[in-house]
Amino acid sequence: MTLVKICGLSRREDVSYANEALPDFVGFVFAESRRRVFPSQAADLRSRLDRGIAAVGVFADAPAEQIACLVQNGTIDIIQLHGGETEDYIRELRSVAAAPIIKAVTMEPGIGIPDTDADLVLLDSGRGGSGRRFDWDAARCVRRSFFLAGGLEPDNVREAIDTVRPYAVDVSSGVETNGMKDKKKMMDMVRRIRDE
Repeated sequence: MTLVKICGLSRREDVSYANEALPDFVGFVFAESRRRVFPSQAADLRSRLDRGIAAVGVFADAPAEQIACLVQNGTIDIIQLHGGETEDYIRELRSVAAAPIIKAVTMEPGIGIPDTDADLVLLDSGRGGSGRRFDWDAARCVRRSFFLAGGLEPDNVREAIDTVRPYAVDVSSGVETNGMKDKKKMMDMVRRIRDE
């Protein structure tokens, strides 16, 4: 079964909606973004999150020690990297933070997936949360477990899953209305993914 991540939770209401929808993962964005949260805010949100939902911290070129602190204090379970992090950085991060690592990869025509020591890759159209999708056919040749992101919403997620068979899908703007998480869209997204 394809797993689901709802990214960009930033309000207590968002966590309440997630606790009803029960995705497999939620994302707290620590990188520059309109959905950005700060460590104390994320800790508060995490304390309200259903323990069956894994918390993913989304970073772009953050110091490894900062990320390690959030793993060690229980704010996040999984690390997602969206910047220009090198393989040396990933190895350094792995040495200080005992958590799975997801590396975001921008899907561009004619360019393959780079080798990475990350546990999983996330295939996206570019900047996360943009609502833009890439040509899903390009993901068919990926031979490792991956998250699919970019332009996913309740009306197209089934087609995306049937086309590329991802390990998980990652949605943010596709479950928002006027820039805020929408409970109905979150519930609908999770239901459509799980109705395989």
